[in-house]
Parts: sequence; C-alpha cells; structure tokens
Amino acid sequence: MRQQQARFLKDATIESRVQLVRRLVEFTNAYPWEWQPTDGEAFIAHLRSPGRKRPIMMSTGRGYETTLALFMTFLTDRRYGWAEQCLERFGQAPQQVFHEDNRVAHTVEYEGQPGRRPLTYDEVQALFDAVDGRVEQTRARRRKGALTATRDAALLKTVYAYGLRRAEARMLDVADLRRNPKIPQFGRFGGLYVRYGKSSNGSPPKRRTC
Repeated sequence: MRQQQARFLKDATIESRVQLVRRLVEFTNAYPWEWQPTDGEAFIAHLRSPGRKRPIMMSTGRGYETTLALFMTFLTDRRYGWAEQCLERFGQAPQQVFHEDNRVAHTVEYEGQPGRRPLTYDEVQALFDAVDGRVEQTRARRRKGALTATRDAALLKTVYAYGLRRAEARMLDVADLRRNPKIPQFGRFGGLYVRYGKSSNGSPPKRRTC
C-alpha cells in the first residue's frame, strides 16, 4: 500500500486493488507466493462463468488481470526483496500469474455491449420535456421543491450538452461557464471549463474546455 500511496494514487483505487488481491487469496485458499498462472486463469474463468448471476465483462476482466499482474510485479521485484524473503521462509518464490499469453488482448477500441445505443433526438426531447413538466407541476401545486426540480432539469441538460461525467458535473460552479467564439449567440453559456476531469493514476484532475 505504501508504494501506491507514494505514487499519490487515490485511496479508492488502492482499496479496490487490495480487495481484489484478497478475493484471489480467498478463491485459491493459497498465499500469493504459492499462486500459479493456472490459479489466475481459474479465477477469471470463474468470474465470467455464465452460471454466475452477473458475469464480468471483458473490460472488467482485463482490469482485474492488470491489477493482479501489477501486484505480482511488485512482489517479484528484486528491489523490494519479497521474493528472496518468501524463498527463505517458505521455500517458494512468487511468480507472475498473468502474462501475454493468458491475458485479455486489447484488439479493438470499443468493447461495449452492442445492445446499448445513444438516445435518439426524440427520446432526448421526451426526457427534457419530462423534467420540465415536473417543474411546472410542482409550481402549479404551489408545493416546495420547484427550485430543486429546476436545478435538476438544468443540470441534466448541462450534462447532456457538454458530455460530462458524474464527478465533473458534481464539481461544477457557475463561474465555469465561458464564452465560445464559435457560437457567440450563446453568450457566456457557449462553453464550459471542466476543472475536475477524470485523472490518470497518480495525477491531479485533468482540466478541459468543452
């Protein structure tokens, strides 16, 4: 964990990696220095089995394999001395369980489910009409919540218009609205400065203008 903390990885990232290693320990009922490539393969095969309630997708499997391979790379790195310690204490040194021949090959850019599709213009309009209608209904009933409904409608349209992630939308501020010289008719609402974009491992949030 300290190595990952030294790389300024997020706590959530570190915890998810630790939990995955523990899951493999529980699945194999063996210590990491006892793992064989067949153990890693059996673990992934189990998780993607059609008999499971929610089999993992290919992208998830690749992420798991990468995480476990990184852990074993750390464990077998001579600079840390864990392999020598395991060999001296337990008579067995750890080895890499995921290699180029038993990991998911990344051959295409998009691996999403083909059944998923973007909303049509009519479906988007129906969605916007529904949230606007909620605002009007609340106002007509003279009940509390009209302001909240207005906020939600505006945020939904903002997310759609600028293609924002959840965290990006959550951290927005009114001051992030900018002018866009390509569409001057929109005034100060033509662009958006995203300050909390998705970050890479060990990096601060990326900033972008959209």
